[in-house]
Amino acid sequence: MKKITTHVLTLLVMVSVCTSPALAASLPAADNTAKTEPAPAAVTSAVDEFRNLSKHERKTRIKEVKKVLKDYKADKRAGRAAETDQVLLAILAILLPPLAVYLKEEEVNTKFWISLILTLLFWIPGVIFALLVVFDVI
Repeated sequence: MKKITTHVLTLLVMVSVCTSPALAASLPAADNTAKTEPAPAAVTSAVDEFRNLSKHERKTRIKEVKKVLKDYKADKRAGRAAETDQVLLAILAILLPPLAVYLKEEEVNTKFWISLILTLLFWIPGVIFALLVVFDVI
């Protein structure tokens, strides 16, 4: 989930850096741009415009995108990014605790198995354990 979000964010940053204001104005406005995909025509035109740039301008824009991505990853590690992910994981921890633990940990590890066993035996302890994992208490 984090990888997908990072890839979508990278694509959106590339498109926003590479597109002209007229093209950006023609895109539909959305409050949650990290979860929407740009139109295929917009991506194609942005890539074409990027290819038409001089070599120096391309390098400059790529450096800008790398800097933004680096800042995003640093914020993510520090816990300052994507509060919506935390809220969705909390809701999922109540409904399906093992899935929330898996999405938070991004692998099947001991926390996942503990959550699964607690959920199968007694649902409430599974929910409590999943909430503790989602909020990084454990």
